[in-house]
Amino acid sequence: MGIGVGIFLLAVGGVLAFAVTDRISGVDLTMVGYILMGAGALGLAIALLMNSQRSHTSHTSVEEHRDIP
Repeated sequence: MGIGVGIFLLAVGGVLAFAVTDRISGVDLTMVGYILMGAGALGLAIALLMNSQRSHTSHTSVEEHRDIP
């Protein structure tokens, strides 16, 4: 899950939790919104953590040349 998907889940979850007043039998849309917001926040945090780890790593390449007699 990338940064964009995390932000999308946060937005959709916020809309479901705070803006939708319709009722669906057997489904609590407010709770679904909170779950989506939690999943989006967790995904966003993991994506940012992975992105920061990727920027702090250094890659070195070693080349070896041998002369064969």
